[in-house]
Amino acid sequence: MPTPTPRAPRRRSSLTSAAAVSALFLTTACGGAEEPETPESATVIDDERCATNRAAGTVTYITGYRYQASVSILEAIAADALGYFDAVCLDVKIVPGTGDTFGNAATVADGDAEFTSMGNEGEILQAHEQGTDVIGVATYGHVPIATLLTGPDVEDLSDLEGVTVGHKGALPPPIAAMLVSEGVDLESLDLVQVGYDPSILPEGEVDALTAYRSNEPFLLDAMDARFIEWLPGQYGVVGSFGVMAAGPEYAEENPTVVEDFLRALSYAFEYCQGDVRGCVEFASELEEEQDYDVEHNQRIWEAEYELVTTYTTEGDPLGSIDLIRTQDEATVLLENSQLEEIPDLEPLFAPEYLESVHPAGEVSWPRGK
Repeated sequence: MPTPTPRAPRRRSSLTSAAAVSALFLTTACGGAEEPETPESATVIDDERCATNRAAGTVTYITGYRYQASVSILEAIAADALGYFDAVCLDVKIVPGTGDTFGNAATVADGDAEFTSMGNEGEILQAHEQGTDVIGVATYGHVPIATLLTGPDVEDLSDLEGVTVGHKGALPPPIAAMLVSEGVDLESLDLVQVGYDPSILPEGEVDALTAYRSNEPFLLDAMDARFIEWLPGQYGVVGSFGVMAAGPEYAEENPTVVEDFLRALSYAFEYCQGDVRGCVEFASELEEEQDYDVEHNQRIWEAEYELVTTYTTEGDPLGSIDLIRTQDEATVLLENSQLEEIPDLEPLFAPEYLESVHPAGEVSWPRGK
């Protein structure tokens, strides 16, 4: 079967944010509605629900990596800064993660945190197989975020037989599946672990580099480097990104906390559509240990936002979970020896929390009586 040809080496232009933001109306006690002109900080849920949420105490959320403006991270930062967590009576503590999403999952499973961002739904399955039980409560991206970068002289993926490939810890399953589909023997590859500086590709230290669609390509553009980006999705490979995970027992015992945490995130997601720079600056203000590139992080959010909205089924809320897609992603993991077997998926994903605060597909943001 013929496969799509990747685009030629190119310069990218920054993605623009959505021209119009969906209006979200606040339900009042008498049934009317109005659109918020400024961020809300007053309580917007009834007294009983507010008391229930407050009784849960501090809710700790661990980001995937620092305060990077990625989907599932930035909207949590924005929800906190805009007072949306306060509005649903949640005392949320945001802890910057190190990029070790499996370590974060273990912290949640042990009860030392309540929520964390995971890289994809496959990580939920892999964590389960390793004895770390967390559940996915929202999946924002329904396409692989992983990408493969090569120099401009590579004409076909089969040219990569026997080359040196840089990765961030392991060859991402979508990349492995793409290479196998094009006849590359993975055993022939010289896999080396590298950091997040993509300059090693144009400098010739590696022949190919695994990357994130929303990150390294923009950095290479800034270097005026020439490269080809190979996307697993163009080869029929499925995947996901931007997954919010919670502890299963905590979620069962505190359903309103999970619902309202996701409610606040969804409302912040809508806000950030219209004020990307403002939301990224919220994240910048939190970063005290590293330099924070606001321009680059804005590109990250805009790129991931476009992927989220493009690959979410029309009529479904952003963050919806589709177990048919999850099954397909699990199959990719199984075929690439990343899973020993596909477990029962229903206990590991809980779409009902997000669905309960999205009647008719839009986030519900009710005012308190």
